[in-house]
Amino acid sequence: MMTSPRGTSDSISMPSVVETDTDDDIDVEVEISERERVDAHLATPLDVDTIIISDLHLGSDVARSKALVLMLKTHTYRRLVLNGDVFDDLNFKRLTKDDWKVLSLLRRLSNPRRGIEVVWVVGNHDGGVAEILTHLLGVPVHEEIVFTVAGQRHLAIHGHQFDRWITKHVTITAIASSLYLLLQRLDPHHRMSRWVKRTSKKWLRLSDKIAHDATSHGRRNHQVQVVHCGHTHMPGIKHIDDMVYVNSGCWTDKPSTYVTIAHTGEVNLQSM
Repeated sequence: MMTSPRGTSDSISMPSVVETDTDDDIDVEVEISERERVDAHLATPLDVDTIIISDLHLGSDVARSKALVLMLKTHTYRRLVLNGDVFDDLNFKRLTKDDWKVLSLLRRLSNPRRGIEVVWVVGNHDGGVAEILTHLLGVPVHEEIVFTVAGQRHLAIHGHQFDRWITKHVTITAIASSLYLLLQRLDPHHRMSRWVKRTSKKWLRLSDKIAHDATSHGRRNHQVQVVHCGHTHMPGIKHIDDMVYVNSGCWTDKPSTYVTIAHTGEVNLQSM
């Protein structure tokens, strides 16, 4: 059964069938400042087993580093999964003071005395960065990880592994990515970039393909019940056959999205 304990989340209680897409409701959002949005979302801190974030794109002009730090400091959790594309590229000179605050917080959270398991699942933008910073931050890097919450097996994998377009069309992909980030930067409310995602048939087909291929991979190779991806920047929760597919969205859109897994195993898609 779907529950909405907070006005800013979509959720699914296994094994009920629920499909969610946070973009459906975005266009009716009230025009409020980013700080007001963040404060309203974090008014009730959560105590959960796991938080999953992806596609932070630190170093880009649209990374919401301040909001991310506030979220990570507000909630209580025993596991934090960075599900790919923590960085936008290899140019560390582009990292802002707020981006460095994110990295500093991740290092503190990974201290064994905190009792929080912090894991980094590599994304296509993280190539060449992950191995270097794992030594600086003390965060292990994986291609994919499997973990268990309340008896349910979860797989976290970024999702680019199932995207053949980016490997076949490297230059076009880079140009398209730059144009998308430009749209986000020029439009402070990010309506245009959300419209592009919702109306682009190629983008929608890619998102569906990644969802089906990722769940097939999770079932065949890891015998999991839930598969978590990022990469497409299209947040949602849906059933695919006997599997649950969760996409955590990104931290370059407004609102940004992330996944929480309760101690009971309930999976929620949060939006702030």
